[in-house]
Amino acid sequence: MPRITTVEQLRNLYGEPRERSRRKVLPALDVHCRRFIALSPLVMVGSTGADGRADVTPRGDAPGFVQVADERTLLIPDRPGNNRLDTLTNLVANPAIGLLFLIPGVDETLRVNGTAGIFDDEELRLPFAMEGRLPATVLKVKVAECYLHCAKAFMRSRAWDPESHTPRDALPSMGEMLRDQLGLATAETQAEMLVRYRETLY
Repeated sequence: MPRITTVEQLRNLYGEPRERSRRKVLPALDVHCRRFIALSPLVMVGSTGADGRADVTPRGDAPGFVQVADERTLLIPDRPGNNRLDTLTNLVANPAIGLLFLIPGVDETLRVNGTAGIFDDEELRLPFAMEGRLPATVLKVKVAECYLHCAKAFMRSRAWDPESHTPRDALPSMGEMLRDQLGLATAETQAEMLVRYRETLY
């Protein structure tokens, strides 16, 4: 089967979007977008590096951890992670950013696209202090467009339905998988990993 290489080929297969799908894209955060963000404890962050490689990474905290500074500006604290800095390195080279906000139990999502800068001034970081610690940096996202995304993906996946959840023991522990992938002699247990994570959440 030949590879599809043009937008025209795609449109011939899928047709045009409905008028509502075109019109729903907003240039700024309205009251519903703000409320969605205030209730969201989890956002997926998409970025692209100078080499063109794309990356998506999760950012999570208590609901509303992403702050709405104004209708066109979001502030996202960068909590401790693995120091790979995939997202931040990408944003230094290419400020384009895509955000997907999720609320557990809600099948709709909120998409926000724009550009982001990385800031480390204390005044900007202070409101995000947790357990006496400041985030190393804060992302300031300038919103270019935002819109609600339909529920179909979450309806099909049943992601929030407890009856569809996969038991954790269906997979080896993270430590066991890393042991096998990296050729380590021993594996960190799930319990040890959780203790380590909890000590470095903030």
